[in-house]
Amino acid sequence: QVQLVESGGGLVQAGDSLRLSCAASGGTFSASALGWFRQAPGKEREFVSAIARTSVYTRYADSVKGRFTISRDNAKNRVYLQMNSLKPEDTAVYSCAAKPTGLPGVVFVQGSQYAFWGQGTQVTVSS
Repeated sequence: QVQLVESGGGLVQAGDSLRLSCAASGGTFSASALGWFRQAPGKEREFVSAIARTSVYTRYADSVKGRFTISRDNAKNRVYLQMNSLKPEDTAVYSCAAKPTGLPGVVFVQGSQYAFWGQGTQVTVSS
């Protein structure tokens, strides 16, 4: 069982940056692939970014590519999402997710593939 707690959300203006953090406890963090998803009001949850057990492999949604960067620190049991050049359309609740896996180089982009989820952190970008 992996418990996930996100932090770092807030209210910012368009063009600003935020760094989301997700702290994990329980389970084996280093043996999990990780992902960030977001859900805006009235919309379905969507994939934002994912990272494999090995940090070399990452994936981004087209809407955030070039602006967001995912990273992980296995020593601290944390995964991060650095968000730059934020836009109003980035406004959503951002959640991290973990998928224990024996595959070190695979990223997962479907929410249904993840076993554990955090509660989410609100990001609001004003224009």
